Amino acid sequence: MIPIKIDSNPITANCQMSLKSIVDWFDQNKESFYILGWSYFRSQEQMEELFYRVILKVHKELPRFKRETSFDIWLTSVFIHTSRELSADSSLKASEESEKRQDVFKALDQLKECEKEAMVLTYVIGISMEESAYILNVSIEEMKARLFSGIRSLREKSGYGSHFDGCKEKHRLYIDYLGRTLDRPIKIDFEEHLYHCQNCQEDLATFQEVMLTMLELTETVEDFQVPLDFMEKVKGRLAEKEKRRQLKLKKYKKRGLFLAGAFTVFLCIGFFTGWFSYLYYSWTEEDQQLRQFLQHNLAERLNLEKESDGVKITIKSVIADDIQTLIFYEIEDMNEDNQYMMNNFDGVKVENENKIMNLGSYPKYYPPDQNNEEKNVYQGKISLLPLKEDSGTIQLKVTRLYKLVQDSTNPDPFSRHGEFGFANGEWSFEIPVTKSPSYEYLLDKEMEMEGIPLRINKLTIAPTATILHYGFQNINPEKRIEFINFDHLEVNKKIVENNPYIGSYPDYQQGRGWSSFQTHFDPLFKEKPKEVHVKFGSVYLWIDDYKTIDLDDSKKYPQSFQYAGSTISIDKEEDGDMRKIVLSNHQVENRQYESFQFQFIEEDESNMGSMGMDTEWVILDRNGKQYDMNNMEVAVDQLDQLRHFITVQNIEWNKDNSGEYVFPKKLEIFGYNTTKYVDNVVKVLVN
Repeated sequence: MIPIKIDSNPITANCQMSLKSIVDWFDQNKESFYILGWSYFRSQEQMEELFYRVILKVHKELPRFKRETSFDIWLTSVFIHTSRELSADSSLKASEESEKRQDVFKALDQLKECEKEAMVLTYVIGISMEESAYILNVSIEEMKARLFSGIRSLREKSGYGSHFDGCKEKHRLYIDYLGRTLDRPIKIDFEEHLYHCQNCQEDLATFQEVMLTMLELTETVEDFQVPLDFMEKVKGRLAEKEKRRQLKLKKYKKRGLFLAGAFTVFLCIGFFTGWFSYLYYSWTEEDQQLRQFLQHNLAERLNLEKESDGVKITIKSVIADDIQTLIFYEIEDMNEDNQYMMNNFDGVKVENENKIMNLGSYPKYYPPDQNNEEKNVYQGKISLLPLKEDSGTIQLKVTRLYKLVQDSTNPDPFSRHGEFGFANGEWSFEIPVTKSPSYEYLLDKEMEMEGIPLRINKLTIAPTATILHYGFQNINPEKRIEFINFDHLEVNKKIVENNPYIGSYPDYQQGRGWSSFQTHFDPLFKEKPKEVHVKFGSVYLWIDDYKTIDLDDSKKYPQSFQYAGSTISIDKEEDGDMRKIVLSNHQVENRQYESFQFQFIEEDESNMGSMGMDTEWVILDRNGKQYDMNNMEVAVDQLDQLRHFITVQNIEWNKDNSGEYVFPKKLEIFGYNTTKYVDNVVKVLVN
């Protein structure tokens, strides 16, 4: 039986890449992915984080989808890759609601990760073996081998033992034979062998029995329900992220003009020393970032203008490299005092994108700049995909602009946020583009971070960005790096800051066993690295710290227990038909853990499914100052290293079928996450 099927929807790489369309697609197919996610995680909070990150990743990587397979299979591959990244450990991962469904995943959690993934995709989700092999990036034969070893492992752990002596050369036929996909001549030979081989008969019979038991258990997932508010919580987080992305940057103050006499002197000198273009653009270009590109001869002014319904768009310049195509523009409302901006995910389309652009990359996001001096003029930039060839003409069509409304009642520009209306029209441009070269420099730095091997192996210097390539190898199951934050790079004694709006994303150049990433920094502008120093900021760790706490419903609550050097309170509450268990620890100063992963165990040693969990937390900066979660715009924009400490977790249960509350037998904690600030500055050799 195939219990679940993921439906395709016509989202394609050449669509408008609307985040809403991706969210809607997930909303329609959430049941299948919800079940798939529970094969990796054990808490509702983790599942919300998983969906949140997958949707953002799909939104970023959608242009890389080349239709070599169906959209849903590609997206499932992204989902599994993200699940692997977020998965904290290899402990049991079970459902919160369905007891039978708990049995399925409790059984599968005993397997190796590669076996479990093959079993879940094939027998729980119901994807074909060919598509499952594509998703897991393995051959069909390897897929069959994983299914075989997975079922055999379940047989051993189900009390059958490991004494079966079936002929090893026939093992490779079991999956196809039981799945009725074995070629007829091979099937006849195999059945003839079975007739004469008692060992193979016993081996195959018990193998089939375990396989059928597994399939019977998977039938229960059809009734597995996604909580009604699950996607709403994910959508709320996405909306909050969009809100934060609209935070304004500080307005760069204009430089004063030199006196006419000084201009004449420098003008004369400039023709002989090469300073002229540098000085000229210093005086004539307001946009600080565009000015730097012009001064380094990486761009030239275009000033292409189009007007529609009283709104004029000017394409000021374009800078292209292998990372992105960056377009600087100005928008003027010629009738009213409105500021408009482009959103390259809505209303901006490159009509010849498939022909001239590299769909294997994806555009970067840049937040709106501060443009307050002229109420009807906005200057900004958008990132498009990089060109395939060294030059080309971009056919850009703009049909919608976003109106930015400033909150003039708030004097702090960092806490202002945009509220958008729209201006519709049609502005079409043909933009000539020549791509500037990027340069890669091999680096040679191997070190340890928190005892974990770390290597920094490449620096890419492009006109629009500087990229550091690095990887770490989590070989110790008791401590793992989740991700690393960098403060800045210092190249030839010039500091380039980390770009917080692009940050880090997975790389695929470090080799097997390594978690590989790229981190984006500001441009270096033709700087050839001779001396490179890397300034670390913080490292986010998973610490394996197993502990069980016995619980007794007859005792008086609240009670407390010690974990990771802290005292945690555990209490119970009743609210109508719901019972709550409350875990709390409001003491965050010098606390080792920020959050921990746990589950409750019933009398029969099975995981106790909860009905939901509410979480409270506080935000601390590096100096220990706390911030209000309801007013985080200021903190997020001003502070680059924050810690999120969970203080209260409310876990709710309903009555069981007999009308009684079931109180857990024990609390099982698997480990915790923590942030460690790192002030290391390391020198990296340039090969």
